[in-house]
Formats: sequence, C-alpha cells, structure tokens
Amino acid sequence: MKIAVTGKGGVGKTTIAGTLACIFSEEFRVFAIDADPDMNLASSIGIMEEITPIAEMREIIKERTGAEPGSSFGEVFRLNPRISDLPESLSVTHPRRPNLRVMVMGTVEHGGDGCVCPASVLLKALLRHLIVRKDEMVILDMEAGIEHLGRKTAESVDLMLVVAEPGLRSIETASRIKGLAGDIGIERIMAVINNVTGEDEEEFVREKLESMGIPVLGTVPADKTVMMADMNGEPLSRYPESAAYRAIRKISETIISMKNQKEC
Repeated sequence: MKIAVTGKGGVGKTTIAGTLACIFSEEFRVFAIDADPDMNLASSIGIMEEITPIAEMREIIKERTGAEPGSSFGEVFRLNPRISDLPESLSVTHPRRPNLRVMVMGTVEHGGDGCVCPASVLLKALLRHLIVRKDEMVILDMEAGIEHLGRKTAESVDLMLVVAEPGLRSIETASRIKGLAGDIGIERIMAVINNVTGEDEEEFVREKLESMGIPVLGTVPADKTVMMADMNGEPLSRYPESAAYRAIRKISETIISMKNQKEC
C-alpha cells in the first residue's frame, strides 16, 4: 500500500507519518520517504544520524542524468535516468527495526535551476519508482503542495492522508490539497484530525472536512508526550501507552483493514 501524508505545516503530519511507518514495520517491509523540504522524518522514527538528501548528491545526479546540478539552461540531459538500484543504496535502515528504511529526498533550492533540472528529474524518477514499482508499504511525508507527484505517479497512491488540526487555516489547506489531488487523479483522500483537546473541536473540524468530501479516518488527541518525545529526540513509538500513540495505532489498524479489503 502506498500512503502520502500531507497537510499544513506544523499540524503534526511528520509525527503521524513516522509513527505509522514504525507500526507498519512490525508486519510489513516499509519505505519511509521524506519528501518534505523540512526533512524531519528520520528523527521522528528514531534515526538521529544525519542523512544526506539525494538532491544534494551532485555526483549521483551527474552520473545518472549526465548533467551537473544547476547546469545552464538548455543543456541536454537524460529525462529517464536509471534509478532502480538507488532506493536500497541511498536509504538508511532503522537500527532497531530491520523492516524499516528511510530515504530523504531533499529539495531543489535554487531558482536558477529552472522548472526542469537534473536534480528534479532524478527526484521525480525516484519517487515514481518507489510508488509504482516497489512492493513494500511506502509512506511519504509530503509538503502541502502535491503537484510534484505527477499524474502517472499519483494514480498509484492508494491513500492521500490529510492531517488537519482545529483551526481554519489548517482546514483551508486541506481543501486546497483535495483540489490538487483531484486534478492529478488521486481517488482516495481521507483525513486525520490531530491535536484535539475536546469533542467540540473534533466536531467542528469533522463537519468542515466532511462537507468538503474528505472523510475522517481517525482523531488524535492533544498529548504532551508528543512534545516530550520530540525534546528527547525519540520516536513516539517509544511511548506505547500514550494517548496519541494509541490513537495512531488505531488508525493504522483501520488502514490495514482497508488494505486487506483491497487485496480481497
């Protein structure tokens, strides 16, 4: 199953993506892909070593595309680089979860690189390979904009999971994501309401999301353990009795049930 987790910045999508990846790795082989420019997914699953983003690997980019990153406009390079060996060689295995690997995509940061550049071509090819070709469970921690998934890649995403929290800005972002997802052919869009302190907040967000046609998969309560785990540099999975972790585990069970129904 391929799951893309997205939402407004600061709503907790990386914590949810990372915790889902840890839970799924108990049963499946999991590729956790950090496609957010903030690049916090590795620490959210307990990998504290610094991982070089693929977008910064100039030698790999040149070898596979035939051009230097940031090369001048008009330079010829390969638009379909060979990347089938890269997911294993450029990803890091979790030290305590052998079924879980993480890859950091990085981002193209320089405006002068243009809309089509060697680095972005390699990243898009890698993302397409991971979503379309891999038989593992793939969890993508996305930035709010999802256009870079591309139409063909998006068709293979089984679930777009939008993380929202009580607040209109978060709900507005969810609405924009739904529109973008529809434009590129993602059929199943569901939401997780995060950081909820009461039933009134949950009801407010649920009504707004469902009025947009975004069903709610589950709710995660506000929990100080999430902040404590972050301050300690630990994954939330280290605190299995916490309210937030239990809620995310319940969401994971619902997703696995959806996966099994699809296979049937």
